[in-house]
Amino acid sequence: MPSTAQVTEAPARQALPAEERYAGELAFLAAYDSGPRPPGWALTPKAVVTFVCGGGDEPLRLPAPVKGVPDRLVVTQKFVGERALVERCVVTLAGERGLLLVGEPGTAKSMLSELLAAAVCGTSALTVQGTAGTTEDAFRYGWNYALLLAQGPTPQALVASPVLTAMRTGRVARIEEVTRCLPEVQDALVSILSDRRVSVPELSGTDDATISASSGFTVIATANLRDRGVSEMSAALKRRFNFEAVDPIADAAAETALIRRQATTAVERAGAPFSVDDSVLDALVTVFRDLRSGRSGEGWDVEKPSTVMSTAEAVQVAVSLSLADAYLSAGDPLDLIPGHLLGVVRKDDPSDHARLLGYWDGPVRRRAEDGAAMWRRLWDLRETLR
Repeated sequence: MPSTAQVTEAPARQALPAEERYAGELAFLAAYDSGPRPPGWALTPKAVVTFVCGGGDEPLRLPAPVKGVPDRLVVTQKFVGERALVERCVVTLAGERGLLLVGEPGTAKSMLSELLAAAVCGTSALTVQGTAGTTEDAFRYGWNYALLLAQGPTPQALVASPVLTAMRTGRVARIEEVTRCLPEVQDALVSILSDRRVSVPELSGTDDATISASSGFTVIATANLRDRGVSEMSAALKRRFNFEAVDPIADAAAETALIRRQATTAVERAGAPFSVDDSVLDALVTVFRDLRSGRSGEGWDVEKPSTVMSTAEAVQVAVSLSLADAYLSAGDPLDLIPGHLLGVVRKDDPSDHARLLGYWDGPVRRRAEDGAAMWRRLWDLRETLR
C-alpha cells in the first residue's frame, strides 16, 4: 500500500498562456531587435509583428551573443492572417489607443489579443471576460469587505480590477466579448480610455484618490459580429477604439495546415498520435469552407447554415476524429465526418440539418458522380445524416 506521504506528480496544465508557451521566442526577440520601443513595451513594434506572424523558415540570428538566449532561432507563425492587419494593430497599441477586434466567432480574435498582449507587455493575464453579469467593478475596482469593515476604505482594502492593474503598471488590459457587457458597464470604459485615470471617491483626501495610467497602458477588446445586438456599444465608446476586422482564413492550404497543427498538438497532449490523413483533412476543410462561404470551390451555390462554420470548429472535429481512432479503434475517420458535421450545424437552428442534407445532395453528390473515391464514400454515408 503506498504511503500517504508519497509525493504525486502535479497534473499537466491543459493550456499555457502565450507568454509561457513562447517564452523562448519572446526572450530571443527582445535581444534580437534593440530598436526604439514605445514606453513600457517589452519588444519593439517590429519584433511584435515578427512574433505574431513568424520570421520565416530560416532562423533569425542575434547580432551579438546574449547569455541564456540561443544565437539563432526560427520564430514560428502563430496567427494565420494578413500581416498588414497585425501591423495596424501594433501601430494602434503603440499610440496607446484602444484596439477592438471584431469578426465572426472562431476567427482567432482572442488568440490574436493574447499574442499581442504577451509580446507588448509580457503578460496576457490582465483579462476581463465580458458577460451579462459583468459589473463595473471588473473595469474599475472593488473592495475586500473584511478589510473594509475592519479598517474602513483604505488603499489596502481596495481590490484592483485587471484594467486598473494594467493602468497602474503600464500594461495591456484585455476585454473579451465587450458587447456582452451591459451598456452601463461598457460606459465605465469611456472615461478610462479618455481621461486615463480612475477616481476613488472613498479615498478622498489621500494620494490614492486618483489613479492615473502609466505609460504603455492600453486596452484590447474583442467582439463577435453575431453578438453586436446584445449590448450595442455607444458612439462615445466606439470613438475610443480603432476597429479591426479579423476575417476567416482566405487560403485553403493555410487553413488546412493550421487545423493539422492545432489538432496534432491537442491530440498529442492527450497522449495519442494524430491519425487523420491528409485526404480526410482536406475533405473536412472543403466542407467547412463551402458551408461557410455559401459557394463551393467549383462555383456551385450552397445554402449556408445559420451556425458559423469556423476554423476553431474544424479543429475540434479533426481532434475528435483522431481521438476516436486512438481510443475506440473507430475505423476510417472519413466515416465519422457526417456525424460530427451534424453536431456542428445543429447548434443554433434545427433547420440547419436540412441545409447539411442539401449540401450532400448538391456538391457531395456531384463530386461523387465525377468519380472521386473519397466523395463517393461520403455520398454513401448520406443515410447517417437522417
